[in-house]
Amino acid sequence: MHDIPSVQAIEFRQAMRNLASGVAIVTTGAAVRRRGLTVSSVTSICMEPPCLLVAINASSETHDAIFANNSFGVSFLCSDQEDLALRFGGRDGAKGVHRFVSAQWNQGILDVPLLQSAMFTLECILHDHKRIGTHTIFVGRIVATRPGQGDPLINFRGTLRTIPED
Repeated sequence: MHDIPSVQAIEFRQAMRNLASGVAIVTTGAAVRRRGLTVSSVTSICMEPPCLLVAINASSETHDAIFANNSFGVSFLCSDQEDLALRFGGRDGAKGVHRFVSAQWNQGILDVPLLQSAMFTLECILHDHKRIGTHTIFVGRIVATRPGQGDPLINFRGTLRTIPED
């Protein structure tokens, strides 16, 4: 069975576009060492201890910064924050600390940047990691949460959308 080839990347991408997922900004560092990027691959893992995973491309500057800081924040975006999702996704060419200038940020208890207007935020200590292909799966043990409000920004079929609250 191991000699069966994998599907082509384009076929996999087309299939995964049908999985609706929340959009978040993963951040780490302080002051001029702040780094962050947009992700839609955040998944809860377990309740004891409370952990989540996030997959980040190894070529991203945020990737190495998470290892350097041993912690990261996750700010889940609201429906009116598409511009931030695109900015931290690299669409406007901003890199490094320059991505942070267009919004208000707080430093959490782990000294990671957290978006003030996020739907909710989580702070994580790096618990484990595993490199798979082009990405590293980071497992974060959640040590703090902060609720917000608003409708979620989601990625579905390559388009950023929202699901209104009932």
